[in-house]
Amino acid sequence: MVNSFPPSWICCQIGARQHYILPRALHEKKQLACLITDAWVSPQLKLPIPMKALNKLCQRFHPDLQHASIHAFTASLMRFELCQSLQKTSKWERTIARNYWFQKCAVQSLDAISQLSTIDSRPTVFAYSYAALDIFRYAKARGWRTILGQIDPATVEEEIVLEEHTKHPQYLSNWQPAPKEYWNNWQEECVLADQIVVNSLWSSQALQKVGIPRNKLNIIPHTYIPSEQAKSFVRQYPSAFSTKRPMRVLFLGQVVLRKGIVAILEAATILKDESIEFWLVGSQGIAKPQEAEAYKKVKWIGSVPRNSTAEFYQLADVFLFPTLSDGFGHTQLEAQAWKLPIIASKFCGAVVKNEENGLILSEVSGESIASALKFCFNNPQQLQNFAIHSANTITNFSLSTFQQHLLALGDLF
Repeated sequence: MVNSFPPSWICCQIGARQHYILPRALHEKKQLACLITDAWVSPQLKLPIPMKALNKLCQRFHPDLQHASIHAFTASLMRFELCQSLQKTSKWERTIARNYWFQKCAVQSLDAISQLSTIDSRPTVFAYSYAALDIFRYAKARGWRTILGQIDPATVEEEIVLEEHTKHPQYLSNWQPAPKEYWNNWQEECVLADQIVVNSLWSSQALQKVGIPRNKLNIIPHTYIPSEQAKSFVRQYPSAFSTKRPMRVLFLGQVVLRKGIVAILEAATILKDESIEFWLVGSQGIAKPQEAEAYKKVKWIGSVPRNSTAEFYQLADVFLFPTLSDGFGHTQLEAQAWKLPIIASKFCGAVVKNEENGLILSEVSGESIASALKFCFNNPQQLQNFAIHSANTITNFSLSTFQQHLLALGDLF
């Protein structure tokens, strides 16, 4: 029945968020009218730009969408980024300018699309938070339906992060709160949105806390499609950890205070005499602490290419995700796909079922993390059980389930 109607969804997004999973899901169900995005680069296209920049742009493509209608502004994006670089704009100045630039381009595309007879006369426009305002203004003026994809817990998260930075100035982070303009625009986006999609109960609670009506909020968790290599991977634990075979604890993501890095380092200090290694994989957004002896078992690996992360998931024994706030925490699903048990906080997507496929921290603190890790260290067989259940957990985040949640939103209009 769905396929008998014209495609009714127009998706607007900057970047390749979650490998374009939302437009891919809709395109498979023949509900995607078009994807409007900042850049789209066919693998066959040869661009006269430096290799590093080219590698990033080449990620702006997905074969599942090669036959979809795509509206992209690749050349304009390259000019925009060059101008911003020459002007030496700050991070927030560039972010806000990019959001305005994208919305201007998107509205021009929407104007062209509105003339077509091949889409629904009252389409659903989906756009992600902080780059949706002008898009929604245009859509609402024409009586179209609007759905906001909220990527994080917004101002509640910022307050939490600000408090953490105030408590730990010694880490010399360059983090800055968003300008007032950023949040004013977001509040208007929320007003113009008919429905708002969040990825976790935590995000829903955060938005309700600042006055977003509960009946506007829809929780749709992330989805993940494991690779064939991950599906066939068999995880094995030793009968006991030792100096020759230490327990390897993986953190993978931005190494910033929001992710609970202070608590991780505190736990490493508490456990410094145990055969436990901490691997911090990801771009470093804080200064390394000077106490070398206390953190001698912490390996600051830094940023790695996306296609190299699988090696770390395979070699690790535990995945650590003690975030202070996350809209979901997609790396949890990547870890589970590799059957890697997780120790996580409560302030993210609900992937961990306590004592089934991992452990949920009672609080984000060095003591709490150390206690959970000590349990895992002393009970490798329990880790093996967690790993077995991890293989089952990932099935709860399938593409078909994600599609069902998305298409059910149409029933709310």
